[in-house]
Amino acid sequence: MTFRRFLGFLLAASSVFWAAQLSAENIPAGTVVTVRTTSAISSGTAHRGDTWEGVLQRNVVVNGKTVFRAGEPVRGKVSFAKSSGRLHAPGQLSLRLTSIHGEAVSTSRYSRKGKSHTKSNVVKIGGGTAAGALIGGLAGGGKGAAIGSGVGAGAGTGVAAATGKQEAVIGSESVITFRIR
Repeated sequence: MTFRRFLGFLLAASSVFWAAQLSAENIPAGTVVTVRTTSAISSGTAHRGDTWEGVLQRNVVVNGKTVFRAGEPVRGKVSFAKSSGRLHAPGQLSLRLTSIHGEAVSTSRYSRKGKSHTKSNVVKIGGGTAAGALIGGLAGGGKGAAIGSGVGAGAGTGVAAATGKQEAVIGSESVITFRIR
């Protein structure tokens, strides 16, 4: 074996060794991992412990070396899910990334909260109150306006309750970011 061949063999063997050393275990804390979900996740249907899947959006690079390539599969778990109430408490959802290309990782969580109910409820209930007062006032004067506003507020509250759920949703193809812990 010539020196050149020996040197080539040594370089090839060392690159295989270092490639094997670069794995999920060797990703430093704080490294950013960006993924794209492959299906929607909603606080209305998800439960703690449910799994979700996606793909890497960008390469994971450590010390100039690519550890995982964009497009590789990822898996995660729902770490918290709370469905929305009808008149208050929007839905909440938290996810963690648990593996990249089958190798276990520990990450920060990604959380999302549904829209606030306040503005929507004020419009529905306030609108019902005003409409009831107007109709009651036209029909029965001051006493009718008072009665109508109560009836209108009740109707507005009913509409808010019927349409009021504000779930936290992470749509299919959403790009989300985690940090390795």
